[in-house]
Amino acid sequence: MFAFALAALGLPTGLGLGMDLLLALFVATIAMFIVANAIAVLLALTGLPAPRLFIGTVLFDLGTIFFIFYNEESFAISSVVAVTLTLLGVIAGLLWGLLAKIYNSHRTSKRLRAGMKIAAALCISIVMWTVVSGGIQSVQSIAVSDHVELNPALPGSYSVQSFNYGSGTDIWQREFGAEVDLLSQSVDASAYISKWSKYRKLYLGYDQHALPLNGRVWMPEGSGTYPLILIVHGNHLMEDWSDAGYAYLGEQLASRGFITVSIDENFLNYSSWTGIPNNDMKVRAWILLKHLQQIQTFAESPGTPFYSKVDMDNIALVGHSRGGQAIAMAADYTRWFSSDNTLDNMELFNIKALAAIAPTDKKVDETGAKLKDISYLTIQGANDGDVSDFDGDRQYNRTSFSKGANAFKASLYVSGANHSQFNTEWGLRDISFPKGILLKRYNFLTGVEQRTIAKGYISAFMETALHQQEQYWPMFRDYREALRLLPETTYINQFEDGQFTMWTRFEEDSNRKTLPGGGQAEGTNIIWREEETKNRGKSSKGDHALVLERSNSGSAESIYSMSWVFGAPLPENQPPDTLSFSLADQCRLLSELEEETDHGDFHIEVELTDTDGAKARLPLSHFRDLPTVPEVQFTLHPWLEQHMSDGKYKNPTEAIFQTYRLPLTEFISVNTKFAPEKGIQSLSFILSGDRGRIMLDDIGIY
Repeated sequence: MFAFALAALGLPTGLGLGMDLLLALFVATIAMFIVANAIAVLLALTGLPAPRLFIGTVLFDLGTIFFIFYNEESFAISSVVAVTLTLLGVIAGLLWGLLAKIYNSHRTSKRLRAGMKIAAALCISIVMWTVVSGGIQSVQSIAVSDHVELNPALPGSYSVQSFNYGSGTDIWQREFGAEVDLLSQSVDASAYISKWSKYRKLYLGYDQHALPLNGRVWMPEGSGTYPLILIVHGNHLMEDWSDAGYAYLGEQLASRGFITVSIDENFLNYSSWTGIPNNDMKVRAWILLKHLQQIQTFAESPGTPFYSKVDMDNIALVGHSRGGQAIAMAADYTRWFSSDNTLDNMELFNIKALAAIAPTDKKVDETGAKLKDISYLTIQGANDGDVSDFDGDRQYNRTSFSKGANAFKASLYVSGANHSQFNTEWGLRDISFPKGILLKRYNFLTGVEQRTIAKGYISAFMETALHQQEQYWPMFRDYREALRLLPETTYINQFEDGQFTMWTRFEEDSNRKTLPGGGQAEGTNIIWREEETKNRGKSSKGDHALVLERSNSGSAESIYSMSWVFGAPLPENQPPDTLSFSLADQCRLLSELEEETDHGDFHIEVELTDTDGAKARLPLSHFRDLPTVPEVQFTLHPWLEQHMSDGKYKNPTEAIFQTYRLPLTEFISVNTKFAPEKGIQSLSFILSGDRGRIMLDDIGIY
């Protein structure tokens, strides 16, 4: 019964959870009756003196659980799970029989019998709740400001109206069907989709020739025009609708003066019954562009709520999971849709900002989106059991700015955050049942805490990128500026904007000794090399960084220096103000390779030399400590980490970079002769104390 219930949770029919469970348990009951009795009859023919029906039931359990899990996992994991759950079932059954014997004894009082009933009911309820919900979670307090301007996670000053637009023919979601507020057009995606199951068409009532444009709208009340934000979900189960799960974001953003629409793309999602359409990733982006066209039509049509309300020069897109990749593809639409004549008016829409929550980043037509002068924010949970690699890092690296552009990019890596809780409809498990039962769920942030982070950062991002509000800049440059507004956990962040003057990104050539602008690099008593950054799965992040390793403990310092004969590149017509670079702590790799765990006396210092030869040196800890990258166990047991999902979880972390911004005034304070405005001759990173290893990237000046 338990195993079949898990299977039902992973195979929704769209008829509702109650009906799914009822059907699964009905099938389980009939199957167990037939199989267990058949085995008992065969055992009877052998004449063995054994509890035949009991053995038949146990064998049925063992085989059923194995095949339920074998549909999604390896033979080894399915076998271990089947044996473990069957043994637990046998033990529970024997205990239940013992309790029943005590219960039925004539010596047992009515009061004790009532207590046993209550205890049994509580035990069953606790077990089922723990399995389905994920168990007990630690709840952290959230300290928030009560001032709207200071806390972007709080609602703004606008009243909000909500309504839905859609095809009017949706047979599953009445808000897009018989009860829709505003009718939209359907669109033909047959130029991209050729694989559409006939059963999918039977279930939905349409195919790729007539895909609906369905949207949930939250609109600020008042006169004038407002920026437009589209939100799109990722690849959840098709029959378990996803678009309503961002109402918390829609209401929040609308209260701050943004027309916000949560887009329905459930018809492109995976179904356990009918698979997934081909080219779904490309069509996810295409559908977003068709929604922009539809909203433009509404905005030009008197009598619609959108009429004369939409500022098409201020558009942002928000995406979660595959939706996070789709928004980048939509912003870079000419890479995939340049020959699509149905998208001939895209110049009307000025997409200025993208916010991606745990985005995927798979190549489509052998390429990925490249963003230019578009603000980009990505948020990733360290405990994400679905998109376990920080793929948003890749898109962050493929986002660039013209010199002086009024745009920025930022990332936020959050310890304790998982994938599903950013959507209120996705439950607590990052992968569907039955396999989801094997994921570890305790010591996570709660859904409320995760969505507080999303509301705060995405609201501040939109206020900054679309409303040109400057008060939120500090929280993107350094998450510590927003700590009083956030749940208590570990954060790591990166930042860069159009004012950055780059010294090196380690992408220029294969010669490690040369730097842009005629610079040279050298090392003393240090191992140094340029290499690709890798994600948790050891795939390339599409970026190179500098590895610095202090190989021996001792008194001699390990030094890496960058120098320029005529001085490093500086901002035009402005004095240099802030040294900036990104750093990832790699000391854990030394511990793994050599079984060393104590790197507490590993120190990093930064030294700058101006063109007159004046030097200023400060410990990096003067500005901030090394970033503590969370090491995550995703599954219930270390053995599962190595084997589950083809070893997807075997590496507990990856290279996560923290941006350091070092004000030059701090260096002047230790040597008043240091004059960076005259020019900077060299930059040195000095490692001392114990052995240690770091990665550096994106070094430059503001």
